[in-house]
Amino acid sequence: MQKAIILQPQPRAWLEGSILRPYVSQYGEHLQRRRYAPNTQRAYLCCIAHFAYWLTQEGYDLEAIGQGAVMRFLSEHLPACACSDPVRRLRHELQAALGHLLEVLEAGGVVLQYPARNSAIEQELTRFDTHMRDVWGLADNTRRKRCRVVGGFLVEHFGEQPISLATVNAASIRRFVLGKQGRRPTTVAAIGVIIGCYLRFRSMSGDRVSGLKAAIPRVAHWRLASLPEVLTGAEIELLSSFDQAFPSRLRAYAMVRCLIDLGLRSSEVVKLQLDDINWADGTIKLVGTKSRRADALPLPSETGAAIAAYLHEERPATSNRAIFVRHVAPYNEPITTKSVKRAVLAGYRRCGWTRTGVHILRHSMASRLLRAGAPMKEIADILRHRSLDTSAIYAKVDLTNLAAVALPWPGSAQ
Repeated sequence: MQKAIILQPQPRAWLEGSILRPYVSQYGEHLQRRRYAPNTQRAYLCCIAHFAYWLTQEGYDLEAIGQGAVMRFLSEHLPACACSDPVRRLRHELQAALGHLLEVLEAGGVVLQYPARNSAIEQELTRFDTHMRDVWGLADNTRRKRCRVVGGFLVEHFGEQPISLATVNAASIRRFVLGKQGRRPTTVAAIGVIIGCYLRFRSMSGDRVSGLKAAIPRVAHWRLASLPEVLTGAEIELLSSFDQAFPSRLRAYAMVRCLIDLGLRSSEVVKLQLDDINWADGTIKLVGTKSRRADALPLPSETGAAIAAYLHEERPATSNRAIFVRHVAPYNEPITTKSVKRAVLAGYRRCGWTRTGVHILRHSMASRLLRAGAPMKEIADILRHRSLDTSAIYAKVDLTNLAAVALPWPGSAQ
């Protein structure tokens, strides 16, 4: 069993003289279960001691602790902190430590106090989010992005006042979409789509918003005009860059093989579960994808071998059923899409490339299938596109076949 963490006299006295004293041992056990290093445990306990001292000075009761108290400690006390050393003052460190504290208190039966979420804007965003999920079937990430933009729109136009679109005019719609400092055309187009989506939601509630929808700035866009960036023979060079030794190498290699061989999105890689792989049949099941349906794909032998090597040789012991999990504390949690992106970008750098996009690997997989003679319907099925039009753009990068059907330019020599 791990030895108890020894604190300096002052932080220990702050904890022992505070309302958090009964939960100190539980907090330490919580960090040990998540396999934090002893130095991290000591730092987090010192952070809790700082918070405990502030609670004592402010006269907080245990029932009054919650997210509001944490926000007040970080935003009001920390910038002007004059507590005597040794004391922890790093905001990100304190925020992480206090997040664990709230988990421990809640598990211990303390009813935490959270900021009220019954404002008009919060209620409106909840209704909008529910409609996008239940009626339009939008994915979680899409709904979060749209709620964030719509939330900014509502705050700018209404603040704490009741929401009434009758008070919004066309000029304010244009001003919000275009931005005060001016935005790039792609950003203007994206925000315009989101505001139009929200106005459509309000029109279903009986609001007359046709004039506001017409005021949304339109950005010129020619469908299928651009070419997707793809890798050609460089995929081999990228994969060979994972032969070098670096931390979590097998995990990074297995994730990149999923992107290159299966054309998965980053969000789909992190959602893969151990039960999704049928080793006997050589298939992998995708659940909770952008299309909101379950799909089964053949598992290439190279991809399966990369995943198996990671599971047997590098994956830490954990009860989590996700294939790709964290290698640092807190353990027992799946990775996020940031881990996938970091693995890909690191591979680009080892190859000496300046690319920054992860979706390039998905485009490259589609382009490779097309060059191999795969029908467009088969490519659309593998990429899980709902429409063939979405996959049609990859026909434009098949320059060999395009050259074969190209007509002579008028007036050129025959």
